[in-house]
Amino acid sequence: MKTITIEGHLRTETGKRATRLLRSQENVPGVIYGGKEEVSFYAPASAFKSLVYTGEFQLAQVNVEGKAYRCILKDLQFDPVSDALNHVDLLELVEGKTVKATLPLKFTGTSKGVKEGGKLVTKINSIKVKTLPKDLVENIEVDITNLELNGNIRIQDIQAKNMEILNSPRIPVASVVMTRQLKQEEASAATSAAPAAANTAAPKEEKKK
Repeated sequence: MKTITIEGHLRTETGKRATRLLRSQENVPGVIYGGKEEVSFYAPASAFKSLVYTGEFQLAQVNVEGKAYRCILKDLQFDPVSDALNHVDLLELVEGKTVKATLPLKFTGTSKGVKEGGKLVTKINSIKVKTLPKDLVENIEVDITNLELNGNIRIQDIQAKNMEILNSPRIPVASVVMTRQLKQEEASAATSAAPAAANTAAPKEEKKK
């Protein structure tokens, strides 16, 4: 799994004034929690870009004052005006201690419904899981090969090894819907079949005079 290394510095001063000063110097304050100790640190805003501005699930190794913390991203705060990154919360991974994480889904295969002219519609792109740090993965694969036209794949259909999926099992994940062209073709076929059916109907017998 990809790991982003962040060189951080221990925060010795807290409060609004100290925080404003850090941000004015293009630094971002953050907190590492979940381990033996809570660590308040800061690092250059540029160091977080690869971790924050991506749809991938990645680990972060934060080095602070000679100590290394293996973490996952838990929460972000952005400036409401400039949209600049304001604060980062990281959860330290502790072996043997379960964590909750949001993992992206990776759809594999070509569904039967798409081959028949349907359109694949993805409803969600990630799921929430509870697992041990050693079982974390970059993504969870969802095989859509057998997904038929007008069919659905739901949370309960996803196979996630050594993980507990926290989303509701009935939530749709992906479906194949009819395209406009396919609907028009079916409507045209139905219209063509109607006169043919009428022509094959048995003629009525004439009444005897």
